[in-house]
Amino acid sequence: MIAKSVCFRKLSEVCIRKLSTDNMSIKFSANITMMFCEVPTLAERYGAAKAAGFKYVESAFPYFEPLESLRDAKEKAGVEQIVINTWPGDLKKGDVGLAALPDRQQEFESKLDLAIKTAKALNCKRIHVMAGMKPDNCNEAEMESTYIKNVTMAAKKFQPEGITCLIEPLNSRITAPRYFLTDVNKAVEIIKKINLPNLKLQFDFFHIQIMEGNLTKTLEKFLPYVGKIYI
Repeated sequence: MIAKSVCFRKLSEVCIRKLSTDNMSIKFSANITMMFCEVPTLAERYGAAKAAGFKYVESAFPYFEPLESLRDAKEKAGVEQIVINTWPGDLKKGDVGLAALPDRQQEFESKLDLAIKTAKALNCKRIHVMAGMKPDNCNEAEMESTYIKNVTMAAKKFQPEGITCLIEPLNSRITAPRYFLTDVNKAVEIIKKINLPNLKLQFDFFHIQIMEGNLTKTLEKFLPYVGKIYI
């Protein structure tokens, strides 16, 4: 417990020291997809988050309830929506995003407009573009080319709306063995290659500690590229 407390304090010091010199602020948000699950609908969880003391919320896939009810519930609760994900695909079939899937290009493009519409309705200024799972016998070079093309397209579409485009490496050891983007170094390489000011890294402590380790130094190294942190 002492070691964990020291580690978290060190990470907090890194965030505060670095972020205080950048045009970023620290906002602790509740993920209402994962929290308040005793409340049956996403719309109702805005109020639950507010009652628990949160000013900021996020949700993974706000596409399965009427957008008007989500917007009204958020406004009634008086909370700020921090981030949403792009359309996941068919969750029942194991989809976790579409951006790296060459044979789902048309679906990705059409659902990108839905993500923008949803973000605007919720006054949300960050969208995480999910890469998707590698199919059997995939061509990784083709997937990477597709991913870079689609992330570039997304970031350019988000720019006029004042929306930051986020990409996030997930861990392949526990959570998502076939997810396309699992290496934080690769993610930052892609961000540098695309080179758009509103394209940032979503840095998830859980995933990056599993894949990269040395969490404090890794955060310090990549913080200039970070647009959001998951604790």
